[in-house]
Amino acid sequence: MNGMTAIRLIVGLGNPGREYETTRHNVGFRWVDEFAREQKLNFKSESKFHGLTARGSLHGHEVLLLKPQTFMNLSGRAVGALAQFYKIEPAEMLVVHDELDLPPGVARLKMGGGHGGHNGLKDIISHLGAKEFWRLRIGIGHPGDRAEVANYVLNDPRREERDLIDAAMQQALNIAHLVIEGKTEAAMLKLHSA
Repeated sequence: MNGMTAIRLIVGLGNPGREYETTRHNVGFRWVDEFAREQKLNFKSESKFHGLTARGSLHGHEVLLLKPQTFMNLSGRAVGALAQFYKIEPAEMLVVHDELDLPPGVARLKMGGGHGGHNGLKDIISHLGAKEFWRLRIGIGHPGDRAEVANYVLNDPRREERDLIDAAMQQALNIAHLVIEGKTEAAMLKLHSA
């Protein structure tokens, strides 16, 4: 892995439905929506991929965007179906998700690793049979008690948290082109020192 693998698929994780739209768990959806808006890409429903997809050519690279509509815990079904159809390797994927282990205001990029209890990641790993995909982790903070996590992620962030999350999402949008081009080291340097 020379860190120069271009990204062909960007997956935003979240739950479909208006009641989940602004919850902490949906920052992945929100980030991908914002990215699509910036690039003037439109999502359409593709039932064979169990999700909403958009495609575009960015920086000379053909990129697919995916928002699984299977609910978070079954995200892998959509990712697996699309990856298989387009023959996309895990290393060519970027999964954007909420991260309990990072405070609001922080976004981090990493390759591989476990799922850290994140059910969306857990399902993707089990469908792909691999962990070696890129993750863009957007911090939402932790409620402090494991028993509170499910409730916490399915609720809206407080106003000051939302402002911090939005700022981190913007920082991550600013380096998206580097990630897509496979310049992940440069992207990480820029994002992690923000």
